[in-house]
Amino acid sequence: MAQNVIVPVIDLTSAAEGSTTPQFLQTAIAFGSQTAFTASIAGVTIGNTPGFYRAIGTMTVYSGANAELSMSDGLASKIVYKFQNESGVVSELSNNYDFIFYLSAGESLIAKISAATARHFGSIRQVADNNGNLVNPSGFSPQ
Repeated sequence: MAQNVIVPVIDLTSAAEGSTTPQFLQTAIAFGSQTAFTASIAGVTIGNTPGFYRAIGTMTVYSGANAELSMSDGLASKIVYKFQNESGVVSELSNNYDFIFYLSAGESLIAKISAATARHFGSIRQVADNNGNLVNPSGFSPQ
């Protein structure tokens, strides 16, 4: 038997009351969460666990050199960000970056430089797992 009564539904979750941590705070740099890296000519793997990562860094290159971030699936490699000095003059150029990357199973993120006249430093932190569940900064527990 049907009834003509409206039953209100009240959402009492923390998301509804507005007390969840905003996304920009969730991706904060944190002492216990960051992994620093220094790129090399051979390349340094800076991430290889499936999920989402925030990578921040600085690339400094002299004439003819470059620095890059590439992704590999184990068979092929693809440059996803490259900074190069093609000025032809012995000069130093610097570039800062702040990116969010996604790695699938079997993929890795690699920091690389082309010559000893290039520098590439940074840090990386996982901000969400492979299913998109947020990973809070180390030591942070929302109330």
